Amino acid sequence: MSSTNSADSRTEKDAAKREDDEVLHRDPSYFQYYSQLQHQQNMLQDHVRTSAYHSAITFNGPSLFRDRLVMDVGAGSGILSFFAAQAGAKHIYAVEASGMAQKMEIMLRSAKATGASGSPRNAYLADRITIVSSKIEEPALVAQVPQVDVVISEPIGVLLVHERMLESYVYARDKFLRPGGAMLPSAGTIHLAPLSDAALWNETIGKARFWQQESFYGVDVNPYFAPSFDEYFSSPVVGCFSPTTLMADSVVHEVDFHTVTMSELKEFVVPVEWSIRYTGVMHGVAGWFDLAFVPPASSLHAGMSPSAVYMSTGPHSPATHWQQVRMLLKQPLGVNAGQVVRGAVLMKVNDQRSYDVSARLIVLDAEESAGVSDEALLRMFDTHKSRTREALWYLHEQIYNYAYAGEPLEQVRPEAANLYLPVDALLAESAQGGGATMEVQGIPGSLTDFVVKTSQAPSMQM
Repeated sequence: MSSTNSADSRTEKDAAKREDDEVLHRDPSYFQYYSQLQHQQNMLQDHVRTSAYHSAITFNGPSLFRDRLVMDVGAGSGILSFFAAQAGAKHIYAVEASGMAQKMEIMLRSAKATGASGSPRNAYLADRITIVSSKIEEPALVAQVPQVDVVISEPIGVLLVHERMLESYVYARDKFLRPGGAMLPSAGTIHLAPLSDAALWNETIGKARFWQQESFYGVDVNPYFAPSFDEYFSSPVVGCFSPTTLMADSVVHEVDFHTVTMSELKEFVVPVEWSIRYTGVMHGVAGWFDLAFVPPASSLHAGMSPSAVYMSTGPHSPATHWQQVRMLLKQPLGVNAGQVVRGAVLMKVNDQRSYDVSARLIVLDAEESAGVSDEALLRMFDTHKSRTREALWYLHEQIYNYAYAGEPLEQVRPEAANLYLPVDALLAESAQGGGATMEVQGIPGSLTDFVVKTSQAPSMQM
């Protein structure tokens, strides 16, 4: 081997070691949190989440899991491992770094012990699961755990990427998944959309204005106002919200878990081009994610077909424990129906098991936007200040708002949220008449491959 090749090899090994060390020394409080059954229960009781995983694993039992080796990364309560056993897996390696590893042992012991009923509990689990009490990045595991046919995990946080467990999921893929194997979930899609929410913005500025008091028990606390303003408006708000507050269709960033690299997870850009539907005030950016569970054909038993399962955490779907996220602008942006908001959202990892999210946005007339190149757009950020907004949010500093309790029984009109349709669109509503219909349609070429379409039924002629 040449000296150049040796140097390259050492560089690669050093980089891999730094990668492993970074993950191995992350905050232990993260694992302490997930060692508690109350937090595991919160996730298990999320019917949307748990039923999606159960369907994806059991529906693909005959085609994918039967007689196969499986790894469950960040196994937690072990529920995905138990589903894999139900689906016919030959053996499951449940990797868990928190104290839940010891609690899972209780479940497995009960699968062999005689209970009060005279028979073991969950006898089908006996000798089917090996609990690996470790972080997946521990170098010694490569020699201890064999290559597997399927990697399963629930590595998802708010806006898909919070908590940075996706990196562990990808690490497991690279170290333990045999060529042609399957990842479940197989893909995730981040959605970002412009939001009009005066109530939330007013509530947030109201909290900051507390610090404008010049005599709080005789103390002038006004010097704290500027940093409090930055703090409140850099904190994403987690909670469900009404879909009627969205001003345009979302833009998406798709992540294929079979192919994404570690560096692509650590920093990525979501280009923005929103065609605004309503005249109103944009108060921020809303975000959520979808998941797809579609095993590749290469991973299936011969002659079998995959069962595709999809799950959404969007505002049009049933609520999940992830909910959605709203990221507010410090200064709202006025927009008219038919205009276009362009720019980009940059997501970059930080050392808090999360991401810094920065945005640059500019509003343009539709005709103007069509004639502006990306290079010219960058120059416009410096020359059209009144049309632009820049923002920085810290995903780990999320706060919570549970004010939204679902849609009322009567139909919600956009003007209730201070969003105004163009006159021709408003008149067209009346001309259509009838009730709304809804259907699910696939999207060719999309990893998450589905969309809900709503349309008006034609009016009846008398």
